[in-house]
Amino acid sequence: MYFYNVMAHINDQLTLLPHQCGVYRFLDKNGTVVYVGKAKDLKKRVSQYFTQGKQLSVKTQRMVSQAISLEYTLVETESDALLLENNLIKSMQPRYNILLKDDKTFPWICVKNEIFPRIMQTRTVVRDKSLYFGPYTSTYYCRQLLQLIHNLYPLRTCSLVLTPKAIAAGRYRECLQFHIGRCKAPCVGEETEEIYGQYIHDAIKILKGDITSVRNLLEEQMKDAVATLNFEQAQKYKEQWEALTRYQNKSVIVSPRISNVDVFSLLTDYESSMAFGNFMRVSEGAVIQSRNVKYKLQIEENRETLLSLFLAEMKEQTGMLSREILVPFLPEAVPGDNRVYVPQKGDKKKLVTLSLRNAQNYKTEQVLLLEARDKGRSRDVKTRQVLEKLQKDLNMKALPVHIECFDNSNLQGSNPVAACVVFKNAIPSKKDYRHFSIKTVEGPDDFASMKEVLTRRYQRLLRENEPLPQLVVIDGGKGQLSAAFSVLNELKLIPSITVIGLAKRLEEIYLPGDNTPLFLDKNSSSLRLLMHLRNEAHRFGITFHRGKRSAGFARSVLLDVPGIGPRTMEKLLERFGSVKRIAGATQQELSGVIPVKTAEKLKEYLKDQGTGS
Repeated sequence: MYFYNVMAHINDQLTLLPHQCGVYRFLDKNGTVVYVGKAKDLKKRVSQYFTQGKQLSVKTQRMVSQAISLEYTLVETESDALLLENNLIKSMQPRYNILLKDDKTFPWICVKNEIFPRIMQTRTVVRDKSLYFGPYTSTYYCRQLLQLIHNLYPLRTCSLVLTPKAIAAGRYRECLQFHIGRCKAPCVGEETEEIYGQYIHDAIKILKGDITSVRNLLEEQMKDAVATLNFEQAQKYKEQWEALTRYQNKSVIVSPRISNVDVFSLLTDYESSMAFGNFMRVSEGAVIQSRNVKYKLQIEENRETLLSLFLAEMKEQTGMLSREILVPFLPEAVPGDNRVYVPQKGDKKKLVTLSLRNAQNYKTEQVLLLEARDKGRSRDVKTRQVLEKLQKDLNMKALPVHIECFDNSNLQGSNPVAACVVFKNAIPSKKDYRHFSIKTVEGPDDFASMKEVLTRRYQRLLRENEPLPQLVVIDGGKGQLSAAFSVLNELKLIPSITVIGLAKRLEEIYLPGDNTPLFLDKNSSSLRLLMHLRNEAHRFGITFHRGKRSAGFARSVLLDVPGIGPRTMEKLLERFGSVKRIAGATQQELSGVIPVKTAEKLKEYLKDQGTGS
């Protein structure tokens, strides 16, 4: 490789670029790499950035305007260029390059390079000559596969790093007291390296997807065990064979005639500046691996370039690609000497179609997620604007993200109640709603009732150190507002809490100490929010008041019937639920709860009151 660093302005160096294959890097004024690219002919490719002018996309023009120098590396083949480009993009994370939008670390299954190897799950690939299989997109699938292997073969799971010398010296014999019986104690010579190696050999076949040959071997071993009348061993082989069969049946079977093939597909969505890919690995006719990826397109790249990067990415992550690769269209370059082609018909064409369907589903899912996220951000912005307008209209110091509204309900002073509704970020927070039964006020006195309710509400919030609202809305005019203001002032919550009154007649807003009401535009988002609060408080309060009134009416009606006292009334209400249902019950049904004569009197009384049938 030949490395050359250009420190002068790029336009003055274009003539020095060679007509050879390589990887180039654009640098900005700070010496930071802003873009990495590859080219069959460096001179032609780099020159295009400065000769095409307005034909370039806006993003590409912006990148070129920031680049003041370049570096490049010459390589022998396009495959080398592709792999180098991929490595540089991942290590340097240039601002304008395609970025793999997937920061998840996927699990691998590792067969350790050691005597009596362990097989385990890991998320870190260490270049220590151990074997790695994966990555697996599903942690659950990875664990299931690992569990299958350990169920099939007595492999060790301890953390001992064994050495032949230490085994011969019996150095690990003290670990037997902690032995749980999974392995056959190779650390103390109870298992030969040859037999243990066969376990590992078969496990590696399974990890490679070659389940059929392992099943066939188990069948032969089972038959041999039966022939020698070793039925206990034959049963163990049978259980292993059944476990493998169950596992194989869970795999996605595509075609028994296709083996050891990698399938790639890629879709681009330039509106969202994203690309979506699917990778599938097929072994012994079944899909044993599948992964979806997405790329963020920082500047426009053609699909052939994107597919090349996808191939290089998966080669790096899986260690190697299958000898045969199926794609919907040919990539710009291939990382290695793999055979890549576009199938036109048959099972291989169906495989590519299946991969494209997976990529399309993934694209649809991700685009919908992006749209939902954008809508959520838009909704948050709109809510913020409404609250900021309300803050400005009411001349508040704090943004009213927490608002509480109070309303009184009574019928000529009977069953007086009050309701408190809570809005957070302009949305009802129903779990925080509260209703109050008025305890200290006699007769219809809205002002005194309002004082009682606000005193109980905010004394409790202060006592329990709960969050306080920025705005309190009172359903009523100057009188109710004055009562509320006096309570909050006594509790020293003014001016940290703003309190206003909203009158129903003209939707006028009253502010403390100001006799002139404030009128907001009827279409104002601020007024609509306040009206929503007031209407919700009214609905919540009326519902509670009706419930109390109905219960009181039931008690007054039933207790007027001769022979019915409080205990009998409770029995009737417990049995029938309401006066209406009691009135609709037959005399025989009533007699099941109360005496016959009392039932007759009750039916007659309800009929006279116009409640009975």
